[in-house]
Amino acid sequence: MTRAIRVRAFFALAVLALSLYITLTVPVRLGLDLRGGTQIVLETRDSPTAKADSEATDRTLEVLRHRVDALGVAEPSIARSGENRIIVELPGIQDPREAADVLGRTAQLAFHPVLGIADADETSRKPLPKQSAELVLPDESGQSVRLGPSALTGADVESAEARIDQQSGVGWYVGVDFKGAGGDAWARLTGEAACRPAGDPARRVAIVLDDKVISSPQVNSSVACRTGIAGGSTQITGSFSRDEARELGLLINGGALPVPVETVEQRTVGPTLGASAIEASARAAVIGTALTSLFIIAVYRLLGALAAVALACYGVISYAALAALGATLTLPGLAGFVLAIGMAVDANVLVFERAREEYAARQSKGLRAALTAGFRNAFSAIADSNITTLIAAGLLFFLASGPVRGFGVTLGIGVLASMLSALVITRVLADYAVARRSVRRRPRLTGIADTGKVRDWLVRRDPDLMRRRRTWLAASAAALVLATSGIALRGLDFGVEFTGGRLMEYSTSTPVDADRARDALADAGLPRAVVQTSGDGDLSVRTDQLSNAEAAKVDRTIGDLAGSADKIRDELIGPSLGDELRRGALIALASALAAQLLYLAVRFRWTFGTSAVAAMAHDALILVGVFAWLGKPIDGVFLAALLTVIGYSVNDSVVVFDRIRELSAGDRKTPFSRLANTAILQTLPRTVNTGMGAVFILSALTLLGGDSLTDFALALLIGIIVGTYSSMFTAAPLAIELQARSTAPPPDVKPRSAQRGAAAI
Repeated sequence: MTRAIRVRAFFALAVLALSLYITLTVPVRLGLDLRGGTQIVLETRDSPTAKADSEATDRTLEVLRHRVDALGVAEPSIARSGENRIIVELPGIQDPREAADVLGRTAQLAFHPVLGIADADETSRKPLPKQSAELVLPDESGQSVRLGPSALTGADVESAEARIDQQSGVGWYVGVDFKGAGGDAWARLTGEAACRPAGDPARRVAIVLDDKVISSPQVNSSVACRTGIAGGSTQITGSFSRDEARELGLLINGGALPVPVETVEQRTVGPTLGASAIEASARAAVIGTALTSLFIIAVYRLLGALAAVALACYGVISYAALAALGATLTLPGLAGFVLAIGMAVDANVLVFERAREEYAARQSKGLRAALTAGFRNAFSAIADSNITTLIAAGLLFFLASGPVRGFGVTLGIGVLASMLSALVITRVLADYAVARRSVRRRPRLTGIADTGKVRDWLVRRDPDLMRRRRTWLAASAAALVLATSGIALRGLDFGVEFTGGRLMEYSTSTPVDADRARDALADAGLPRAVVQTSGDGDLSVRTDQLSNAEAAKVDRTIGDLAGSADKIRDELIGPSLGDELRRGALIALASALAAQLLYLAVRFRWTFGTSAVAAMAHDALILVGVFAWLGKPIDGVFLAALLTVIGYSVNDSVVVFDRIRELSAGDRKTPFSRLANTAILQTLPRTVNTGMGAVFILSALTLLGGDSLTDFALALLIGIIVGTYSSMFTAAPLAIELQARSTAPPPDVKPRSAQRGAAAI
C-alpha cells in the first residue's frame, strides 16, 4: 500500500469517525416547516421621536426577547436580520394572533415605589386595571412585592446605557438620564424612598417593563430624605457584569425609546405537515437511494457496491456538517439533501466510465492503473461541474432568504460532501478492492473491465449526431417558443412570497367544492380570494393582505363548509417584502448566469462558455414555460429548483466540453464538429447513467414526497430531462456554429494564398 493510499485512508476514517460522533451527539435544528410553529418577521419603523436605526433595533430586540419568554414557548428563537428586521420563531404556536399582539405592542416602562412585601393571601403577578391602583408583582429575586402607582414612565427617560467606573470600585453600572419633568419626578420618588431605613423593602424603586419587574434597586444611604436624587440623572448599581448592565440599559431604553414595529412576514405551519414532510422525504430518500444503489451495482458490479457504501458515508457526513454548523434544516433544504445523493452518484459514474476507457485501451497495465487514470482524468470535469453548482448554492445563500436560503446551505454542503465521498472514500475502497488477488483474477467482477452496453452500441453504430446540428438547434428553438408561449398566454402564477398577501392551507375532513368556498368567502367580505382544491381533501386560500382577525374569519368560513378543517399552513407576506423577494430572485438568477458564464469563459474558450450559458437559459425558460402551462406556482421553492436545474445543465455541458478540450489538445487536424461528435458519444454512457441515478431519486420525491415536495421534484425532473437533451443537442451544436464563425476569415478579405496569387499575375 502506497503512502498516498494510506494518507487517504486515514483521512477518510478520521472524517467518518468525527461525522459519526457529531451525528450521535449533536441534533440538527429543524425549521418550523418541519416541526410546526409560527415565524414572524418584524420590521422597525421610524417614529416622530425616534429613528429606527441599528441601535433602536437592538433595544427593540431585547424588549421582544423578554416578551417571547413571557409567552412560555419552548426553545424560542429571536434574532436580528439586517439593519431593521427581527425574526422570531415560536415552535408549537399555531394561533399567531396572540403572539403577534404581544410582539407588536409598544413597550410599557414605568417606575414604581415599593410599598413592602406582599402578604401571602395577595395575588401574585396580577396587575390591577388602573395605574393609580397598587400592583402585586414578583421582583427579580422572585419575592412578591406591593408597588404603588407609577411615578414615571418610559417617556420620561432620555437614555440609559451600561458604563464602567473602575476608580470608584463600582464596576459596571447603568447610567440613566431623564428628560423634562422626569428629573423632578425621579427626585420625588427617590426622596420618598430615602425616608425609609436601610434594608427596608420600601427603600427600593421598582422598574417595571410590560408588567414585569426587571430591576428594583435600593436608594443609596447617602441620599437625603425628601430631597432624593436630583440633577436629572442617576446610577443603578448592583455588581453587574458587562452583559447584565448592557441588557438592563437596553431594556430601560426600550421603554424610553419605543420604536414601532410592523409584521412584514408571518408563517404558521401545522405540526402534521412537518411530520408528514419528514416522513415522506425520508421514505423517498430510502427508496430513491436504494434504487440508485441497485442501478449502479447492476452497471458497475463490485465498484458500484463500493460506491453505494460511499453514498451512505456521504449521508452521514452531510448530516454531521449540518449539525456542526448549526444550520437549520428546512423543507426545501431536506429536498436538497436528498437531491445531492444524485449528484454524489455523478462523480462516481464519471470516474468509473473513464476507468473503463483506460482499461479498454491499456489492458496490459491492469485494474489499478486503469482506476488511477480514471480518477485523474475525471477530476477536472468533476471539479468544474461541482464548482458551477457551488456558485448557484452561494448565490442562493447570499441573495435569497428564508427556506430558499436554507436550501442553498444544504445544497452547498451536499456538493462538498459528494466530492469527498467520491474522490476520497470511493477511491480508498476501490484501491483496496482492486489490490486483492482474488479480484485481479476476475477483472470483470469490478465492472470496469468491460465497456458497457451503451458504449458497445455506440462503437458499432458510430452515429454522426452533429451532422444535423442545425436541425437540433431548430428543434431546441421550437421547444423554447412552445414553452415560453405559455408565459405569454397563461401568465405566471407568482406565489405569495413574490406578490405579498396571505396564503392559508387547510386539510378538510370532507372535500370542499372550490366554487362553494369562493362564494362563501365572498359573502364573508373576501370577493377576491383565490381558492384551489386537491383531490385528497386539501384546500388553499390566497388573498391580499389580511389581518389576523380577518384570517380567523376565513378559518370559520372554511370550517363551516367542511365540517372540520385543520389549518396546516398560514403565510403572510407584506408588500414591501414581496417586492424585495422578487427583486432578489431576479438578481439571483441574473447573477447565476453571469457568474457561471465568467467561470466557464475562464476555464474554457469563450465559445464554450457562451454555448453553455445559452443552453442553461434555454433549460430555465422551458421549465418556467412548462410551469406556466401547468398553472403551477412560481414561488421560493420553485426558485430553488430553477437554480438547481441551472447547475445540472451546466454540469452536463461541462462534461462534454471538458472532453472536447481533451480531444482537441491531442488532435489538431480533425474538424471541430467531428471532435464534438466524438466527445458526445464518449460521454453519453456517463450522461445516461447519471441521469438514471437522478431520475430514481426525483421520481421517488415526486411520487412519495407529498404535496409539499411534488412541485419541487417535478421541476427538477423536467429540468434534468431537458438539460440532458440540451447539453448534447443545444450546447454542442451552438459551440460548433460559434467556433466556425470565430475561426472563419472576414467575408470581405481573401485568404492569404489568394492574395499572393493575385499579386503574381
